[in-house]
Amino acid sequence: MAQGSLAAYNRRRNFKVTPEPPGKAGARRSAGRFVVQKHAASHLHYDFRLEWESVLRSWAVPRGPSLDPAVKRMAVQVEDHPLSYGDFEGVIPAGHYGAGSVVLWDRGRWTPVGDAAKGLREGRLKFRLEGEKLNGGFMLVRLRPRGRERQPSWLLIKEKDEYARPEQAFDVLAEMPGSVKRPVDRARGKRPSATAGSRGPRMARKAAGARRARRAGGGSLPPLLAPQLATLVSAPPPRGEWLYELKLDGYRLLARIDGDDVRCFTRNGNDWSARVPRVVAALKSLQLPPCWLDGELVALDQGGVPDFQRLQNAFEHHEAAELRYLVFDLLFVDGEDLRDQSQRERTARLSALLADVPATSIVQQSPGVEGRPAELLAASREAGFEGLVGKRADAPYRAGRSRDWIKLKAGLRQEFVIGGFTDPQGSRAGFGSLLLGVYDEDGALRYAGNVGSGFDEATLRSLHAKLSAIGTADSPFRDGPVRVGTTRRVVPHWVKPKLVAEVSFAGWTQGSHVRQAVFRGLREDKPARQIVRERPVQPAGQGTEAGVKKRRVAGKASAAGGARARASKAGSATARAARSPRKVATSGLRITHAERVIDAENNITKGDLVAYYAMVGRLMLPHLADRPVALLRAPQGVTGQKFFQKHADEGSLPGVERLPPELDPEHRPLLVVPTARALVQVAQMNVVELHTWNATRHAIEQPDRLIFDLDPGEGVGWKEVVEGALLVRALLEQLRLRSFVKTSGGSGLHIVLPLKPQLGWDEAKEFSAQVVRHMARVLPQRFVAKSGPKNRVGRIFADYLRNGRGATTVAAWSARARPGMSISVPLWWDELEELGARPRWNVLDPGDRVDIGNRPWKDYERSRQSLGGAIEALAGVEASPPRAARTAPRSRSRPGRRG
Repeated sequence: MAQGSLAAYNRRRNFKVTPEPPGKAGARRSAGRFVVQKHAASHLHYDFRLEWESVLRSWAVPRGPSLDPAVKRMAVQVEDHPLSYGDFEGVIPAGHYGAGSVVLWDRGRWTPVGDAAKGLREGRLKFRLEGEKLNGGFMLVRLRPRGRERQPSWLLIKEKDEYARPEQAFDVLAEMPGSVKRPVDRARGKRPSATAGSRGPRMARKAAGARRARRAGGGSLPPLLAPQLATLVSAPPPRGEWLYELKLDGYRLLARIDGDDVRCFTRNGNDWSARVPRVVAALKSLQLPPCWLDGELVALDQGGVPDFQRLQNAFEHHEAAELRYLVFDLLFVDGEDLRDQSQRERTARLSALLADVPATSIVQQSPGVEGRPAELLAASREAGFEGLVGKRADAPYRAGRSRDWIKLKAGLRQEFVIGGFTDPQGSRAGFGSLLLGVYDEDGALRYAGNVGSGFDEATLRSLHAKLSAIGTADSPFRDGPVRVGTTRRVVPHWVKPKLVAEVSFAGWTQGSHVRQAVFRGLREDKPARQIVRERPVQPAGQGTEAGVKKRRVAGKASAAGGARARASKAGSATARAARSPRKVATSGLRITHAERVIDAENNITKGDLVAYYAMVGRLMLPHLADRPVALLRAPQGVTGQKFFQKHADEGSLPGVERLPPELDPEHRPLLVVPTARALVQVAQMNVVELHTWNATRHAIEQPDRLIFDLDPGEGVGWKEVVEGALLVRALLEQLRLRSFVKTSGGSGLHIVLPLKPQLGWDEAKEFSAQVVRHMARVLPQRFVAKSGPKNRVGRIFADYLRNGRGATTVAAWSARARPGMSISVPLWWDELEELGARPRWNVLDPGDRVDIGNRPWKDYERSRQSLGGAIEALAGVEASPPRAARTAPRSRSRPGRRG
């Protein structure tokens, strides 16, 4: 019987390729071991397995187990596994069933409570676990099957006992992420106690210190890594120790090597392994230990200088080219995570790793250069290189743009969006010139000149074909050019702003157009919407006056000794604050305990949070203006005890304004955060999240917005959340209502409707409830109209309950009090599908969102609308569901979408 139950397991695997053990029945025993394996397949999940009748009965738990009895986790029963699988760790090769890394996350013994056979048969199994991470009573409850569901769905529930812990106080997945084969977590001192007491500062410091020497459990490699990016500066830093390299003109590639499983990824996480087979083959031939490399793929000209046009021709036209994968960083090797080590240490480790690589290999270490930066920059210009990249010698590797890495350009060169082209003249084929643009601060595409040189015949033909395929009748430029050149009027052909060109040029005219531009190639690795005019910033070297000012953004330390201790750590406060694209003064506010770690898993400090709110204050104020707030305070950090403050207490919060008592006569006065300084002050008082009412102080009984909080249930992925948001938008548009979207900072999205403050709370809330009930009735497989985890399993609850009086929603730009400290960010609607995966922007790495700012919501105020017509129209929609409601509509750009 047991051998037969492994037939599905064996059928799905090729044991000549996969390192997984073949399915053979073990000795017959009723119960015994349990294991939980962390499986980074196409979607990260946890495989929960119980030994029963000589096999491992198995459930895939998408969000992993929890120690919180209030949290019920979806568990999909999958095929039985052999007992030998309980010791398996490794990477399943790409293209095979379950491809991805598998880590042994927990193991131990399980004991059924009552008749286990009856519990499995009837769908209610109680048991106790004695593991290294999971302990105490648990229960598996089978759900009623839906439709043609092939695999039974269960709920994995923790019982209330001495091992239960509120997830807000202790998230076992975040606190103990590593392998039990190589028990990193025990080295961190993170085994959960039986009591619910929170960790103190001493434990947080211990965990943070251990993390700086972290290792990848069991030799496994992360399935994907985000790269560190350099900041353009106007001059070399005057002080500090920096390591310099030649700036390479190619495609950024990160390589994941695990035996014969070699994969190459772009800076945006796209798998290019199939596009760079020569690089993959070369990396395989080196027989390197499991590792992650960071480097640049280039094509060399006859003089050995990287030539981007040659590289593009190699991809586009399969032309022969002398390719090199020049590696400049080592992030993981042989199970060790090097990202917290200094740049100097990582470079030395990389040199040792590649010491025996033959000179004929296309994989080489990118050489460093020594000398005075100004002289090196001049020499790089003469040699034909782009310039220099400088890296702070003592800095760790951190994903996102940072001033720990800087770029100094030998000449002017950047990316532009192609908005159109002109007809060729004479014997030239294809087109005459490309019309270039960059996005401005308001999200409008502005004309930036044209480029007519740098093209060979093959490029003219292939690029003209691409442009013709995306032609459009309307100019994509807000200030569409009427004259190209100086002597004659030229009628341009417009295209949709999708393609990105890299261009070198001599300078900018007073009208912000490029001079003497030369086309260098298309950038397939950079999204068009991210292209803005690059403006170099002033260098902020270590110990300089600029560096001191940056430290003040993170808060003045309570004592000079504390500041020195903080600065001595890798990734000091100077470097952290320097990530901010703009310097925002905190008006000399004294920030106490700026070095205190509030998110130990990610080593985020209170100073980091204050620096973030100082940076985004001007962006956040429009979302806070005159709105009563609820402040989520976390004095013990994001995993400690937290509480909401909605009303004024006996004391006072500095900078926070109390509203007149008559606005809410049954409670203490409501609160408003009126200034950017006040925002920093509440962060100083351990406020992490800011939630706001749907009405302002001026008309508190008439809401001026509605919010649909898309809350996905167990088993709902990001793609389904995006599709759900587009479906809700489609219905709202049918009701002639305009909506805006933002991330929640969690797993969902917020759809926001600006309103004229006309209706009362009850009418507005009832309308939003009718919208949600309609979506659940038309698309019951996607939406549910009842709250609660049990009701929304596999579906989305578009939470309308936030539209009642006194209810609040997290404000745009607010941080979230959870591990990782993600942020809520305004988005363009047509940006959703392009994101691809759930955004990971957080207080340490907001990406380019601070530069983009509130531009996606630029038309918010002028879009205020009445609900009267929509309430009447909804009755008609009830009888005739929207055409778009059957399938998720594709997001589309609107005229002037960026304006």
